[in-house]
Amino acid sequence: MIKEFKIFRQHGKQFVPNPGNVELAPLFRGRPIISNLPDEKEIDKLLALCPTNAIVAKPFGIDLGKCVFCKECHFLIPNKINFTNDYKIATNDRKKLIIGFGDNTPVKLNPDLVRKEIRKVFKNSLKLRQISAAGDNSGEMELNASGNVNFDMGRYGIEFVASPRHADGIVITGPISENMAEATQICYDATPDPKLIILVGTDAISGGIFEGSPAINRDFLKKYPVDLYVPGNPAHPLTFINGILSLLGKKS
Repeated sequence: MIKEFKIFRQHGKQFVPNPGNVELAPLFRGRPIISNLPDEKEIDKLLALCPTNAIVAKPFGIDLGKCVFCKECHFLIPNKINFTNDYKIATNDRKKLIIGFGDNTPVKLNPDLVRKEIRKVFKNSLKLRQISAAGDNSGEMELNASGNVNFDMGRYGIEFVASPRHADGIVITGPISENMAEATQICYDATPDPKLIILVGTDAISGGIFEGSPAINRDFLKKYPVDLYVPGNPAHPLTFINGILSLLGKKS
């Protein structure tokens, strides 16, 4: 027993006391900063270089909903584009995911887009059904980690459930393949009203590297409003947890 206690003491705290106040390693690829505008030749190179068309030419910017955080744009012009370790990049406004030149402010939710019933009904308890709509398991693993003893989103009453009939909303990972399109619709229909739609990861938000492929079918997302976009490739558990807390109007 003494040996075990020594090991625990050496490890220190293994849990995150406050998910909203964590300093991630500098190598973490979070919100980018465009400190200087690239010239026309550099923009052309960036457009050709980006694998998911995340570079916006006019006005210049980086779309986090399409970005896979490969940092190739930074490697090309490191004196103009840098990625910070800011993980609080979830929002309910798709336009806020486009980071422009000189935009150094954190990504936040648009309060005007938050439906009133969300904070009225789900503030103290939120049960979610996760749909892997042709995901690669990376996003799914991070979502699973958000409920472990380290991140423990369950302390806020947020949990994943096995059935959509027991859920308050759906969390979609993956680009939504043709084979998963009907299953996604069935799962959504089985979730009682009022309900949320949350997109987690680049593939879910924009299709990622699969955008335009005949193998995907994203018609589902044209029918309903999305309540929260959680960017990342994959999204970090802290990005997901803080995004949900902001949507619910809760403090971490």
